[in-house]
Amino acid sequence: MAKKKMTFEEAVKRLEEIVRELEDGRLPLEKSLDLFSEGISISKFCQASLEEAEQRILVLTAQGDLKEFETGN
Repeated sequence: MAKKKMTFEEAVKRLEEIVRELEDGRLPLEKSLDLFSEGISISKFCQASLEEAEQRILVLTAQGDLKEFETGN
């Protein structure tokens, strides 16, 4: 069965879980290394997702689809 692609929000949640497990300090070394490796992969996915979102925002802004929001009426 194919693995469902993780959303950005799911990835952040999983990263938080990994951090908690690693900070606990009770895991065997091999399990810690596996979790660390998983965390690195998820972190790269999150970074790519953020960069893609930034590019989309830049394109929309350049097209004039978004207007500046001014504060201080």
